[in-house]
Parts: sequence; structure tokens; C-alpha cells
Amino acid sequence: MKKIVLITLMAFYSCAPDGEYFKDALCIENINTIDAKSGLNTEMTVVVQDNKIVRVAKTSDLTLSSKNKIIDGAGKYLIPGLWDAHIHFAFIEEMAPSMFDLFLGYGVTSVRDTGGRIEFVKAWKDKADSDPKNAPRVKIAGPLIDGTPHVYDGSSPTFPPLGVPVADENATIAMVEKLDSIGVDLLKAYEMLTPEKFKTITKMARQKGLKVTGHVPLSMDVISVSNAGLNSIEHFRNLETSVVANWEELLAERREILKNKDQKTGGALRSSLHNLQRYDAIKRTDSTTLYKVLNVLKENDTWQIPTLMLNHLSAYGGFQDAEYREKFKALPQEIQEEWDMLIDKIAEMPVSENTLNFERWAMKMVGKMHKMGIPFMAGTDAPIRFQVPGNSLHGELKLYVEAGMSPLEALKTATLLPATYFNLQDELGLIEEKMIADLVILDANPLEDIENTQKINAVIKDGHLMNRNHLDQLLKK
Repeated sequence: MKKIVLITLMAFYSCAPDGEYFKDALCIENINTIDAKSGLNTEMTVVVQDNKIVRVAKTSDLTLSSKNKIIDGAGKYLIPGLWDAHIHFAFIEEMAPSMFDLFLGYGVTSVRDTGGRIEFVKAWKDKADSDPKNAPRVKIAGPLIDGTPHVYDGSSPTFPPLGVPVADENATIAMVEKLDSIGVDLLKAYEMLTPEKFKTITKMARQKGLKVTGHVPLSMDVISVSNAGLNSIEHFRNLETSVVANWEELLAERREILKNKDQKTGGALRSSLHNLQRYDAIKRTDSTTLYKVLNVLKENDTWQIPTLMLNHLSAYGGFQDAEYREKFKALPQEIQEEWDMLIDKIAEMPVSENTLNFERWAMKMVGKMHKMGIPFMAGTDAPIRFQVPGNSLHGELKLYVEAGMSPLEALKTATLLPATYFNLQDELGLIEEKMIADLVILDANPLEDIENTQKINAVIKDGHLMNRNHLDQLLKK
């Protein structure tokens, strides 16, 4: 009798599965995970099924069946997919068809387009939505909503038609209604708006559940726009003239000049005001006024997207380096040749002291605001200023660390915080069960050196694995 029982038990164990099986899943074993909530967790197993993360566990606590598709992640690091929270598909429209592959090739799985012709940017949003496994997630603002005359009026390659003018209250209301009906994800207010038009935009946005980002209008000060409902500020634009002791005097001067008696174009009028006030103001930042402004930004939860990479390239010309220009090979040939030609011309010109001073001032502002707890999102303004889409985001993260953030804090600005901005924090930005599987596998630890975000082994977009060979092919197109 005992012998029969023993045989029966042996037969049972020989038929037992060798571990847990996940049908049609991707299982990554022994990998180190990093996200803004949990930090670093070592030797983890992450299971992706369809487009979701379905299991996150210590590898020692989860035995997988050999029938699973298993990737050995030993020595590698898994982070959430990255965001570039300030890009423009429409700045160089001929580049747009290449931008999806460029973003994914550099681990950028979501982008926030902050200005372009609505018909153009909406087409790219729709294309991304129709094929989420092979395109970055795209959030759009539509055109810059500007006053009259408007800045980005299509008058030159420097000022492509990214903006639309609103002449009065009725036109402002009609524009917001139009953009909302088309399906924008946020609105962007611009520099030539009057206070009345600006407040109409923010009021309507609140009613429609839309965020408003933008530049501080030249007719207003930072505290006024924050109190009126501007949810985020791009490039610190026009912050500098609100943090000097005589800010009210400067505001009055701008409002007088904005009457535009000489009938200048929007671009020329804006440039004249910047040149008149900006570079003097950054030399005279008043600490008492500054912290009064920063306290209001913190209290109102007014986020910042400083685009430090844009300033850094202007000041130090990193795009002249051979290694930087090597990335241009992924661009359409005509654009690559044009960029090389323009850079060669710029290399002959001296960098102004004003440009250097503004870059240094902006870096200091990031450090001060970060210490106060004002939230940031990483955005670059690509492809402006010779920035290769996707690649530029890694430079932005490096500058955040140089400005005073820890590597984990910098990663948060490109993962969890952009997701939170769009109320997607329960779906994106963390390595947790039920999250959408937008992930990046790195060959080295970004917490030890933020530049390791560039050592990309693979990208997972909406559950779809793209290995290094696949990414290389994207960047060769």
C-alpha cells in the first residue's frame, strides 16, 4: 500500500508546472527597477501582458514557467518611459514624419506639443492614437493663442505659423471653443495677450477642465498670471522682469510700448521689449521680490518647464561638437544639411554676454524653485535650436542635476510629474501593477550618473518590445 502511494505522489510532481505561466506575456527577470515613488528596487521580475504591467515582484518570490517569454535583466535597470513636455511638431513641418521614430529611439514614449497649426498637430495626435505601440503618446495645445499683432505669424522660418491672433473678447471665446471642440489636451497662452483676453482663456479652461500653459504676457506680471490660473510657465519667459524691485515701473513701460505706435510686427515688438528689459533685469534680481513671487507660484501650484537645454546650447554651442552633430544623421537629409550649414555660420559668431548671463540665471532659478518645492516638467523645445527630438531630453535631465536636483528627482520630472499634470498618475509614470507598459531598459544605473539614461538597451511602448536592433533601425530611417 505504501509503495503505491509513493508512486502516485512522484507522478504528481513530475506533472507539476515549473512555475507561473502568463499567456502571451513579456517577463523581465532579475532587473533593477527605478521610479519616482519606490526609488531603486533590485532583482525584480516585471511581467507585461497586453499593454499593462500585471506583476511586479522580487525575482526570489516569483517562479516563472519556462513556457513564458523571458528576458534576463540581470545588471540592467528599468525606468518608466520618458516624456518631453515641450516639443513642436510644426516648427519644422518637414521633420514631423521622422519625429515619432526619433522619440522612441531615444526612450521618449510621451510628448506634449506646445504650439502649432491645429490641423497639423491634431493629425499627428490622431496618428499616434491609432498606433500606440509604434508611436509616442501625443498631447497637444493647438496654436499659441496670442494677441495682436501675434508673434508666430508665418512671416519667416524663424516665426513659422504656430500662433493665432485674437482681436477681442468674442474672438478669444470663439478660439477656445474651437480648440476644445477639436480635442486639444491643454491651451497655450502667449505674450501679446491683454490681461482681459488672458483671463478669459483661463476662466474658460477651468470650465472645460483644460490646463493652461504659456509665456507670461508682456502686459502682465508673474503673480497676476499665476493668480489668474496659469497652470505652468514655459522657459521662465518674462519671469525676470517680475522679480526686480522696480517691476511695476517695467510693467508700465511695457504696456506703453505695447500700444505699438510704430506698427511693428509681433515678432519685432516682442524682441524689442525683451532686449529693452530682460538682460538688465537678470542682473538686478531682488531677493525680497523674488521670494514673494516664488511663494505665490508654490501656493498656486504653478509648474515650470524651463527648457534649460535651449539656453545651454545658445550659450555654449554644444551643437558644434562632432558627437552632437553625428545625431543629425537620423534627420531628413535636407534638414541635416541645412543645420550643418547654419551651425558653421554660427560658429564664427561670438556668444554675447547677455546669452551667457541668462543661461546662468535660469540655472540658478531652477535650483531656488526646486528647493521651495515648485514642480517641474522636463521639456526641451525640440527641434528648435538644432535639438534632435528625443536626444535633447537626456541633455535636459543632465542640466536639472547640475542645477541641484538628484538624479531620481530629475527622472521624476520626465516620468511621474508629466503624467500627474495630465491626471494620468494612475496609469503612467511608475513601475506598478495595472500601469500602462511604457518602459525603458537601461544598461547602467541612472541614479549613479544621470547620463546613463542614454544607455538604452530596449524600449517597451504600450507593451510592445523594441530591442536595441529595432531602435537602431528607427534611428537610421
